[in-house]
Amino acid sequence: MLVAPGDDLGSSSDLEPGHGVIVVDGRLKAVKQGRTTNDGKQIGIQPRRTAYVPRPSDLVIGCVEGMTNNIWFLDIGAPFNAILPLSLGPAKGSFGGLRTVMDVGDTVLCRIQEVEENHSSVATMKGMGLRKLKSGIVESVDPHLLGRVIGSKGSNLASLKEETDTRITVADNGRIWIDGDVDGISAAREKLLEMMETAKVSEYRGDE
Repeated sequence: MLVAPGDDLGSSSDLEPGHGVIVVDGRLKAVKQGRTTNDGKQIGIQPRRTAYVPRPSDLVIGCVEGMTNNIWFLDIGAPFNAILPLSLGPAKGSFGGLRTVMDVGDTVLCRIQEVEENHSSVATMKGMGLRKLKSGIVESVDPHLLGRVIGSKGSNLASLKEETDTRITVADNGRIWIDGDVDGISAAREKLLEMMETAKVSEYRGDE
């Protein structure tokens, strides 16, 4: 069942409040928008939108939002920007010369190297395949919908690549890079949007 903040979910004497649910005057109230989950003992809400929570070794697609003399700040779709130190960047740059290597607005494929207690993270571009993305487009999916979009054992993704003759990289932060010729990218993007819509229907209305 899809609910919105403030919706009444029943008596607190029947079920315990889970994620996204509070008790007000003996009644269970939704505080998030999403689909309810009920295991018979507890009722919770799976949000319609979720922020990415970084974990070490995650593959992520980030966008450069700023820099200091020796650090890039990357938007990775998490509550906090990731930092990418010069020493972990894509090329040898000089102190104060980061802009010559990567500038604001550049998109990069990198990995999360470590995560602090407050969920801020350090990224690295030292690794096979990690690089600045100079072509193609990037689409975004709610992170918790990635599994539905990719399909069982990557079946949906494999079919999408084959049908459109494109290169596609799915990152753990819900961003998807599509590269190829113009027609292939356009076709892949259209099919991906259809897959995302199907995933949302299944997730928020239940598998029917």
